[in-house]
Amino acid sequence: MGFQKAGLRPLLGIDSWADAIATYGHNIKGAKTICGDILEVSSEQIKATIGNKKVDVIIGGPPCQGFSVAGKRIVEDKRNELYKAFVRIVKDLSPEIFVMENVPNILTIGDGIIKEAILKDFSRLGYNVSYKVLTASDYGTPQNRRRAFFVGTKENIDAFEFPSPTTLKKVTTEEALSDLPENSLKDGSAYPNPPLSKFQTKIRQGSSGVYNHQITEHNPETKRIIAMVPDGGNYKDLPKSMWDIRKVHIAWTRMNSQKPCFTIDTGHRHHFHYKWNRIPTARESARIQSFPDDFIFLCSRTSQFKQIGNAVPPMMAYAVANKVKELL
Repeated sequence: MGFQKAGLRPLLGIDSWADAIATYGHNIKGAKTICGDILEVSSEQIKATIGNKKVDVIIGGPPCQGFSVAGKRIVEDKRNELYKAFVRIVKDLSPEIFVMENVPNILTIGDGIIKEAILKDFSRLGYNVSYKVLTASDYGTPQNRRRAFFVGTKENIDAFEFPSPTTLKKVTTEEALSDLPENSLKDGSAYPNPPLSKFQTKIRQGSSGVYNHQITEHNPETKRIIAMVPDGGNYKDLPKSMWDIRKVHIAWTRMNSQKPCFTIDTGHRHHFHYKWNRIPTARESARIQSFPDDFIFLCSRTSQFKQIGNAVPPMMAYAVANKVKELL
């Protein structure tokens, strides 16, 4: 979405998860999709699907959970093959630029052994690789999500320079969400309030109404406990006798209305709205990720939360994409 907003034309999305492909196909107009395991998708199939068009950029986030380290060596793990498939596709399609996104600690695991392996793999293919951890709230996203980016450019192109922060005053959770109501809205409903911040005005552009804003009904006891946690608070604001009700340190955490949100996850139900006594809706989570309101998530609500939590914030991607476009 961020790359499309920057004026690049998506040709193809590949994912093994049908729900993600359904949402991608619904929102990224004109792009083809392949729902399949990347290990089994050949470069020939990719080229045939896009009609042998020239590919300028490949973007992706191959999971690197498989990168475990023992001493000074990388332990082979089946999950590393997903990363290797990404390398293979970059090799075969030979784009001018690739962008690979991952968790921040990819740079530090095993004293940087994974980072060095990635740099070596792509330099062998003739790419200069820049890498950096970016924070989404520096680029207009109301969330302090940190992600590592590797950007490789062909040797005949200038090295990639990461974008400077575009947001001097960071967008708060309240500025992102305050126009959305406490209760559910039917998909396509008119906005119940006017936009109450610059962010809301921007995020609503092109949207015909509110989608994906169905609330989760908690039991009375859960609501009673949430109500005891103040704006920006967490389990430590509860009586000590209640600290062990949920066994994770992030439990009962409320968003802080006056700051960007913490990193949202894929819907584990430990994080609550800064004001209402419930978890955020899928639309509220999508706002925290900086998805525009006209980007509509398909499939079950559980699936929507997972899709949103796994995504790269479009506003952060847009900042990277603009720099990529400059080089092209």
